[in-house]
Amino acid sequence: MLVAQITDLHLGFDPNDPDEQNRQRLDRTLRTLCALDPRPDLLLVTGDIAENGDEDEAYRSYQSAIADLPFPVLPVMGNHDSRAGFQAHFPDVPTAEGFIQYVVDDGPLRIIVLDTLEAGRHGGAFCEARAAWLGARLGEAAEKPTLIALHHPPVPTGIPWLTDAPGADWIVRLGAVVEAHDNIVAMVSGHVHRPIVSRWAGTAVIVCPSTAPQVALELSPIDPEAPDERPMIIAGPPCYALHLWEGGQLLSHFATAGDHEVLARYTERMQPLVRMLIEEKRGR
Repeated sequence: MLVAQITDLHLGFDPNDPDEQNRQRLDRTLRTLCALDPRPDLLLVTGDIAENGDEDEAYRSYQSAIADLPFPVLPVMGNHDSRAGFQAHFPDVPTAEGFIQYVVDDGPLRIIVLDTLEAGRHGGAFCEARAAWLGARLGEAAEKPTLIALHHPPVPTGIPWLTDAPGADWIVRLGAVVEAHDNIVAMVSGHVHRPIVSRWAGTAVIVCPSTAPQVALELSPIDPEAPDERPMIIAGPPCYALHLWEGGQLLSHFATAGDHEVLARYTERMQPLVRMLIEEKRGR
């Protein structure tokens, strides 16, 4: 099973511009995903679909972008999104306990989508109602390998201005649920606009880089009272992740969208190397 992931589209960053940069970056990424062989079985869109979830134009742009995709699309709410704004355009997306969260269980890997949005807050949220719902969903299929998708990574990322403290209430509450279940193979998220992998609460946390511009890799502490000219947002290419569930193991890859300079192709010149590596693997 091949699960594609994109995140942090931030459509509508340039209001009233149908050719805005973020839409062009999204379209470039979707073209890349559609051209893959094998093609993904589904696409996770892990939040911040809109720059401003109260603006209808952003969700209309997203709707047109995904309209003809050849695979199902599973949306996740981010802190820039609006549940009401999203539901006005996508009323058929499932909800539970008043949140946009749901389960997809028609493949070898079960997927649980969590809603960590709290209106007016940049960081995540995970209340008692959401915790009870997640615990029940994990418990009802305890033998099924499960992937959890959410927007906010519950781990320190080293980017001090973008992530919550490890002891934040919502992180502690989510961690208690995750630690109590051993059927979670990984949690995939966005929010930080960078590729990050960590271990947390007994499972892997995988952060996908964004289709919108990337966050600069600056790990030094930041002083909110002393701007220091550090880079914050950079014009890196749009990115995506591919999560391959095979042989009871999840393998995650990150890539940039669009054309790349090819330095070697599989020709007769490369065939001896390929043959040697395959034969070596067979012989172990």
